Amino acid sequence: MSATDPDKIAVVIPALNEESAIRGVVESVLAICPHVIVIDDGSTDATLERIADLPVTVIRHATPLGKGQGLRDGFRKALELGFDAVIAMDGDGQHLACDIPRLLAAARAYPEHIVIGARIRNKDNQPTARRRANAVADWGISWGCGIPIADTQSGQRYYPRAALDLVDFPADDFVFEAALLIAATRERNIGVVSVPIDSRYHGEFRGSHFRPVRDVTRITWYTIKRVVHYGSVVDSYRRSHSTPPLIFDPPGDA
Repeated sequence: MSATDPDKIAVVIPALNEESAIRGVVESVLAICPHVIVIDDGSTDATLERIADLPVTVIRHATPLGKGQGLRDGFRKALELGFDAVIAMDGDGQHLACDIPRLLAAARAYPEHIVIGARIRNKDNQPTARRRANAVADWGISWGCGIPIADTQSGQRYYPRAALDLVDFPADDFVFEAALLIAATRERNIGVVSVPIDSRYHGEFRGSHFRPVRDVTRITWYTIKRVVHYGSVVDSYRRSHSTPPLIFDPPGDA
């Protein structure tokens, strides 16, 4: 079996107070991938009760520890259980399981790449403040990685085993995802390919846990420090902004 076979992949879903959406998310994923790990990050609602009868692995945080620690614990469990790759996605319903086969198609076409479900379709659906914050993050994190990347803030991603081995890289909350991209590209020579998905912000979604000013500031400061750490600052900027990001757009049923 390859690392893109659903039997060798765990889908990791961090969740904080997602009682309204979590069951639908998990059921839709189970129809495609049989191995799901849900990290309940100290929810105070009925998140866990909604999925209590579903065949999933649950990790429970007594108090909220942030998305970064949720992903880290989910990745560790996936490695412990012997999986070769992970798909991460949020529990609020903005990421759809029907995009998973397209991410896997990209992973087959581009082995040893992180695959990002990039919200570049219908971008006008994004709130203005969020769209601007994402643009700033894309500009900076691409510089940190030394390659252009589309939608560095998307939480729907395929991670190959080589990226999972970086699970203990020190970074917290939303910085963790940026740190993982930077470390993977810089230290493991892992590529990044983006698969276009829809921007889904209209409908019955709970308010985002992402705070554009606070979290982009943290991500930006972290990225600046990593750019300086790796050196070749000007060359990194040129490489990351002189060409377009790598985009792969397989059909919907890939």
